Amino acid sequence: MSKSLQPSGDKMKKVLCWVSEELEQHPHKKRQAVFLEAQVRFDLSPLECEFLNTHFAKDESCGG
Repeated sequence: MSKSLQPSGDKMKKVLCWVSEELEQHPHKKRQAVFLEAQVRFDLSPLECEFLNTHFAKDESCGG
């Protein structure tokens, strides 16, 4: 087994840390756009993308 593969939990933790830093450094960016960039940057699976979109990507500060 290769040691270069990271457990999914570690990968998702890195994604969420990166997203948090990105939103903090660039508050003008839309949350959804940052998550879309993270999906490509971290090569997320469809299941990981769905999890992020469901639980984190929605901008709760917007009225609709």
